[in-house]
Amino acid sequence: MPDLDADSILDRLGGLENRVGELEDVNAIRRLHWAYGYYIDFNLPDQVAELFAEDGVVVFLSGEYVGHAGVRRLYGDWIQQRFTGGRPGPVDGLLLDHFQMQDVITVAPDRQTAKGRFRGMLFGGWHDDFQDTREPGMPQQFMEARIYENDYVREDGVWKIRRLDYMMQWQSNYEDGWAHTTSHLQPATKTFPEDPVGPDRLLASREHRPTWPYRRDVPMHFAHPRFGNLLAASQTD
Repeated sequence: MPDLDADSILDRLGGLENRVGELEDVNAIRRLHWAYGYYIDFNLPDQVAELFAEDGVVVFLSGEYVGHAGVRRLYGDWIQQRFTGGRPGPVDGLLLDHFQMQDVITVAPDRQTAKGRFRGMLFGGWHDDFQDTREPGMPQQFMEARIYENDYVREDGVWKIRRLDYMMQWQSNYEDGWAHTTSHLQPATKTFPEDPVGPDRLLASREHRPTWPYRRDVPMHFAHPRFGNLLAASQTD
């Protein structure tokens, strides 16, 4: 090993310190997203909202829910009411398990912003003894898959979700399977307050997202590891 002067040693230590910091950031963001998954399992909208930045956004069914109020409206006024009648979970007879996996996380060079791609699976439904509590039109057992392409920001030293983009891939009744099912959830058409549980704004018409069996591309924020490297700065703009 060649002799190193003091400046070279300090440079190396600085590089190692930054690399360790990036790994800590990746773990913090992974933990943040996994925590989000557990909170939505049990319909806990207040806890979900606290994971978001003050100006955070959720993109869901062709609409954007903006700020903590928008996040609570989506996960509380709509989803919690839909599944548990406004009660926090777990609720007897209801399965609503969200599996979060296959994360690819890219932290910006300044370590203040990041992007993350996750795959999610949902298994939901009501037990025979409790199915009378489900909302009309909801299948008793269903499955759902989505891809997230999310933005994260460090707010007061803590990683928060800045934009959670929930892109449904397919949805099916369990008994029929995805080959024989059309999604029971459809894109939003009205905004809040005209729709009391609607988004604050709709996506542009070119970004309208029809649901299963129709598909949309979900562009990846990261470059192929062999055929090209994008600058992290451009990935997190």
